[in-house]
Amino acid sequence: MGSKNKLKRFKENETFENVFQPTRDEVTSGNFPLKGKWNSDFFKNDNPLVLELGCGKGEYSVGLAKHSPNKNFIGIDIKGARFWRGAKTAVEEGMKNVAFLRTQIELIEDCFAENEVDEIWITFPDPQIKYKRTKHRMTNTEFLQRYKRVLKENGIMNLKTDSEFMHGYTLGLLHGEGHEVIYANHDVYKNEGSPEEVTSIQTFYENQYLEKNKAITYIKFRIK
Repeated sequence: MGSKNKLKRFKENETFENVFQPTRDEVTSGNFPLKGKWNSDFFKNDNPLVLELGCGKGEYSVGLAKHSPNKNFIGIDIKGARFWRGAKTAVEEGMKNVAFLRTQIELIEDCFAENEVDEIWITFPDPQIKYKRTKHRMTNTEFLQRYKRVLKENGIMNLKTDSEFMHGYTLGLLHGEGHEVIYANHDVYKNEGSPEEVTSIQTFYENQYLEKNKAITYIKFRIK
């Protein structure tokens, strides 16, 4: 994407009511005004709150919001020029149950209060295969504990990925640490019984993977 295009998208993001772009300082100083108040101050209802971490273009967040109008969704990514597409679609279609937050995933506890979130989706994350990169892997022990702190007691986690490595690594970790695996499938389109929101919503990249006959994996779990 050209820098002109990026700038245009950043500017347009600033005009969207459903986009929040706090500075790192604002978030880490404890002054982020929506922490603990997403439902009361932005969505203005008590519906379940669902996050998509590393939301990319925001297609999955928007898809989930259409699929479940009685839930509130927030797509989170550090790249605002990417989720511009999802934010713009939501604005154009008058969707009131989806928002986008530009921040780093490791700051999740600065943006959400304890027990504020009902469910988290991680869709097609970078598997960070090199050993040195394990600290950036979005389902490592440290990240799981961060998610646990913002999730409600029985909060649900979802991991959808085309990476067999990420699927195997996460399953092994969940079993090893005694977390509750509710459902796991290494090829959601070949096996019956996959949850509808897993197979009915597809991102641009997912369609490309499917055209190449790449298996899409899924795990639904609770962090203990």
